[in-house]
Amino acid sequence: MELPVPYVAALMGIAVLGALLRCTVTVARIRDIPAWRRFLPLGLFLLTLGTSLLRAVELPALANTVAFPSNLTALALAVGEVRAERRRSARRPFAG
Repeated sequence: MELPVPYVAALMGIAVLGALLRCTVTVARIRDIPAWRRFLPLGLFLLTLGTSLLRAVELPALANTVAFPSNLTALALAVGEVRAERRRSARRPFAG
């Protein structure tokens, strides 16, 4: 049984948004970086959600212009901060 294309696209979108949310929350929990760097990906994610709601009030052009680049930027920042934290923690001596 094959799923129709809209269902597959919707499932992929939900998976990407879930991964983005998980990454942004992970970055927000890192205590070793300044607060603005911790909450920038989460702020961009919330901006994306807000602009996506513009589709409901018949402004899809503005929503499409802002939402997708904000999602990509938030994901890139979040993944970069998580990778940088892993590198920093690998260099730190274990104090356990």
